[in-house]
Amino acid sequence: MTATAIVFWACALLVVYTYVGYGALLAVLVKLREAVCPAAKHAAPAEAPEVTLLIAAYNEQEIVAAKMENCRALVYPEGRLHIAWVTDGSTDRTPELLAAYPGVTVLHHARRGGKTAALNRALEHIHTPIVVFTDANTMLNPEAVTEIVRRFDDPQVGCVAGEKRVAAAEGSGAAATEGVYWKYESKLKEWDCRLHSAVGAAGELFAVRRDLWRTMPEDTLLDDFVCSMLIAADGYRIAYCKEACALETPSADMGEEGKRKRRIAAGGLQSVWRLRKLLNPFRYGVLWFQYVSHRVLRWTVTPVALAALVPLNVALLWSGHPALYAVLLALQAVFYLAAAAGWVRERRGNRGGMLSVPYYFLFMNLNVFRGAWYLATHRGRGTWEKARRA
Repeated sequence: MTATAIVFWACALLVVYTYVGYGALLAVLVKLREAVCPAAKHAAPAEAPEVTLLIAAYNEQEIVAAKMENCRALVYPEGRLHIAWVTDGSTDRTPELLAAYPGVTVLHHARRGGKTAALNRALEHIHTPIVVFTDANTMLNPEAVTEIVRRFDDPQVGCVAGEKRVAAAEGSGAAATEGVYWKYESKLKEWDCRLHSAVGAAGELFAVRRDLWRTMPEDTLLDDFVCSMLIAADGYRIAYCKEACALETPSADMGEEGKRKRRIAAGGLQSVWRLRKLLNPFRYGVLWFQYVSHRVLRWTVTPVALAALVPLNVALLWSGHPALYAVLLALQAVFYLAAAAGWVRERRGNRGGMLSVPYYFLFMNLNVFRGAWYLATHRGRGTWEKARRA
């Protein structure tokens, strides 16, 4: 086998493992683990601990009333749930509207330093043993806080990740594709947790033990992921709670979704460097295996491997197995044509359908390269342009 063939098959296996193989392997490992050691039941604590629900907001005046109504509907013992908003940099009526709600802590600061800077400042004023983080444009199910708190009955759990769900929105091309992606992600998070630990948490809904919070650099782009993984690096588990749901509307269109994906990819690359100690398999064992398989590969080498497959395949047409590589090139051509057709349908307003899957897959991987450029050109800044929602 030539060097070109070796590189081609290595790239192909890497892509398959990252997006399909890891999930299949994880499902098998979970079955084996639970056959030997069944999962523990979660019971409510004897006394509900005090909890702060912290909501980070930037110019969210349109959503304040709906979010506060959602907060008031949360089921938790009276007097034990505190609501706090941090609104650094808001220039609209968000702070003014929040001031009208009794019992709500409003931490407003005129300077806009980004979400991470806002959270760092807010945590200086919060002293409850558990802090639940959520976004202003995210609606929680009534039992969300109660279910999250149950997971902390295990002293090894330092962080709990809720389940993000994407609401269907008429006219939104991002709705179906983003929703399918998050369903798959949610299943991987559940299996990760059942094997050992979830790999990170999403900012729409997650909770930490207050004494495990660490102040992060203000230019941190993925505050939720870095915060949760620092806790995991300290030897605690990240539990996954699918009974605690965060419902969010999708991006208004794929252009707006591209803003999110670019920022997430940039934050992912930034996180890989800042969490580089987790790349030590001898120290972190199973967590290392999960972290590299679920996150690091997606944000680093796998998109490069995917981009290399076509030119490598073309080069191999003149190898000793031209028929095999001709078939493989044809299959790749079909995939890319399907993605292109999905893009055309999206541009014409015909959204959803099977063609959206290859389109969204390539869209995510393309944004890793855009994210790398974003990270290089926005170094030292933790602010970003919000994506419009449907």
